[in-house]
Amino acid sequence: MFEVRECAIAGCYEIDPKVFVDSRGQFVKVFQTEEFSRRGLDADFREEFYTISTQGVIRGLHFQAPPMDQTKMVYCVSGSVLDVVVDLRMGSPTYGSFAQFELNADKPGCIYIPKGLAHGFCVLSASATLIYKVTRSYAPEYDEGIAWNSVGIPWPVSDPVLSERDRRLTPFTDFRSPFVHGM
Repeated sequence: MFEVRECAIAGCYEIDPKVFVDSRGQFVKVFQTEEFSRRGLDADFREEFYTISTQGVIRGLHFQAPPMDQTKMVYCVSGSVLDVVVDLRMGSPTYGSFAQFELNADKPGCIYIPKGLAHGFCVLSASATLIYKVTRSYAPEYDEGIAWNSVGIPWPVSDPVLSERDRRLTPFTDFRSPFVHGM
């Protein structure tokens, strides 16, 4: 039903959902508990939300720290974004590495992001809507991040629109990770 490809960071997957096309347009199935579970993916999503952002916005790089760490699944239903994940799991062979993906409404696709990865995105189109499914509810006291420009990501904008919070995030070089690979 879904095509699933592991990216360069272990546990992070690109998922091509099942798309049904007819004269009316498209019907896209992005998630099915049994299919995810069969593939060994955490399917116990507890919360779903979306962001609407304008061109040049960067959101991230965000995560929730343990014990409220989350697995996320993200997909774009309007516009397009450059989506990025960064491995924060101490002991991981890809610790500090990033992977990037273009998500857009014209070619449905999802990114499955395991616990221990930071997530962010940059809006490429005039505006974009990104939907998130997460395995733990938002816990503000565990909501953290690393600076968007501190891991060498080749963002398509040099002067992005950022929230005040994102302007103050810790650079990766000063970050002490609470995540351990394999835990």
